[in-house]
Amino acid sequence: MKKYFCTVIGLAGAAVSSALGGWDTALGTLLIFMAADFLTGTAAAAFGRSPKTPGGGLDSRAGWLGLCRKGLVLLLVLVGHRLDLTLGTDYVRNTVIIGFMVNELLSVTENVGVLGVPMPGIIKRMIELLKNEEEKNDRS
Repeated sequence: MKKYFCTVIGLAGAAVSSALGGWDTALGTLLIFMAADFLTGTAAAAFGRSPKTPGGGLDSRAGWLGLCRKGLVLLLVLVGHRLDLTLGTDYVRNTVIIGFMVNELLSVTENVGVLGVPMPGIIKRMIELLKNEEEKNDRS
């Protein structure tokens, strides 16, 4: 039974990895950043400081929404990989991954700041600038 279970898990992992363009440094780094974002966001909520929930505390719905968004990011990586295959290129997938790595890194930085880790002023200003740009783009 153990061999069967391990084989099924291994085959599923290989299929997902293959669908996403193979396991490479970029995909591994994106997944690490996603895990760090989820963990720091959960820690912020556990201490009652989350900006994503009304009371700032843990909320299973907000957690599931975050996980679903991360699943959609991986779906976009899959789309980027398929575009690369269709166009005969090798940069669309990596561009998608790099864009989302930057987004995850900003989110981790914001979560760490919410948890009280001192942030250099320039990083705080960059996060505020990016938030303001995002809000401006959302309104238009």
